[in-house]
Amino acid sequence: MSKLVTIYGGSGFVGRYIARRMAKEGWRVRVAVRRPNEAMFVKPYGVPGQVEPVLCNIRDDASVASVMEGADAVVNCVGVLNGLGKNTFEAVHADGAERVARISAEQGVARFVHMSAIGADAESASEYARTKAEGEAGVLKHRADAVILRPSVVFGTEDEFFNRFAGMARMSPVLPIAGGSTKFQPVFADDVAKAAVSGALGQAEAGTYDLGGPEVKTFRALMQQMLGVIHRRAIIVSLPGFAARLMAFGCDLVQKVTCQLIENKMLTADQVKNLKSDNVVAEDAKGFADLGIRPVTLASVLPTYLWKFRPSGQYDEMVGSAQNLRGDI
Repeated sequence: MSKLVTIYGGSGFVGRYIARRMAKEGWRVRVAVRRPNEAMFVKPYGVPGQVEPVLCNIRDDASVASVMEGADAVVNCVGVLNGLGKNTFEAVHADGAERVARISAEQGVARFVHMSAIGADAESASEYARTKAEGEAGVLKHRADAVILRPSVVFGTEDEFFNRFAGMARMSPVLPIAGGSTKFQPVFADDVAKAAVSGALGQAEAGTYDLGGPEVKTFRALMQQMLGVIHRRAIIVSLPGFAARLMAFGCDLVQKVTCQLIENKMLTADQVKNLKSDNVVAEDAKGFADLGIRPVTLASVLPTYLWKFRPSGQYDEMVGSAQNLRGDI
């Protein structure tokens, strides 16, 4: 009988890539999510019955334990960018991570992989970064054998980074950003999934791995590259600190006064704090090389999904060629 892996947050951005790869490895995959009916798209990742979404609330012991029963490996990639309602940063990143690790130890699960983030810091002013560090500590308290992955900003078809800013550039000639000089080391979602699968299969040594792509660029440089891919021009405005904080305050206020009916997907006060620190692989950290993985470049992936933001979509280059041809006649 094939082995079973439970992936908490397995229908999320990175989680779905992990689920797909585990299915290809021949494992049965249990995708633990809050809304299984919205995660049915994972079922075709394998043969009928191989990949199944199941209901789970990471804030509840019984719920976490029930979907883990019989698992040979566990991957926790539940995370939030904006704490809403009961799903606060503390509840998800810290308490939730420790809960999954503790129960996996109680159930004797052989292998444990935890998704954290570069920049996790117990002393950070950012609640996101601070609770990520708390989550790592909670995991290691129960699973000293855990494989902890810390990716930089993750890109891919479903990302909320390049897609969001490309959408803004399509609507406006001005592209405001906070922390324009902050450095990132973007990493492809499927490369992160390869690392997680390596841990789940027992091919990676226990420890913490910083995952970054082959290029380090500033936020501004990433936006310039994105604009080149979507064939658009926009004035990139790097907001000074006070302006960024003011913008974040306004966005957070709208979310609050609408009782979170309007979610702040633009810029939060916590994100402004987080953008004060570079998001790159530490010099002495273990990374992709230690896992035998060669990460792909931005240039090789961005055009495959950002083409929809071009003036003529998938036909943009064809239209440009036709215009050049007419000019030569």
